[in-house]
Amino acid sequence: MKVIGLTGVIASGKSTVARFLAGLGAVVIDADKVGHEILKFDAEVWQELVATFGQQILTADGHVSRKKLGKLVFGDPESLARLNKIMHPRIAEMVQRRLENYRREGTRVVVFEAPVLLESGWASPVDEIWVTVASEATVLRRLKERAGFSEAESRARIRAQLPAGERLRRADIVIDTDCSLDELKKKVREIWCRLYSEDCDDD
Repeated sequence: MKVIGLTGVIASGKSTVARFLAGLGAVVIDADKVGHEILKFDAEVWQELVATFGQQILTADGHVSRKKLGKLVFGDPESLARLNKIMHPRIAEMVQRRLENYRREGTRVVVFEAPVLLESGWASPVDEIWVTVASEATVLRRLKERAGFSEAESRARIRAQLPAGERLRRADIVIDTDCSLDELKKKVREIWCRLYSEDCDDD
């Protein structure tokens, strides 16, 4: 089984690339979605987060609000480090279990999509590192359109992540997503066909 680690700065097009890879036959594990599941269902994590950050991170019905938590930690390296210390080991454990299950099932290609793949030390189970890139202007525009972030909020989230140069230094494949969806889909297919030509026809 080949495991592709897909990473890149926020709003650089990771999820779109992952969706195209899924359409070509890969199984995708999304670290953010795994984290959301843990926030929703892990009572121990809920207790640790409330003990660390207080009741201010909760919604009216007592759930952890990712939006409130995000506003609290992004722009504050110390708070972000505390959050990561709680969440990252749980995410890594759940991802490892899923990889083991897919391996037993005979899955050929798994894409592990993770914004913090490299800085969190999650790259050890992956065979290749794919990095998505886009211009800063495109990233800021996508964050405003997608999440309504102000430029200051967007820049805080970008600064909280690994610098692009370090990602590129460790990348096996770099995908520039600063293009139309059709062009991006074609790029992803071309890379896939180079690696898995038996899965591609001649069109």
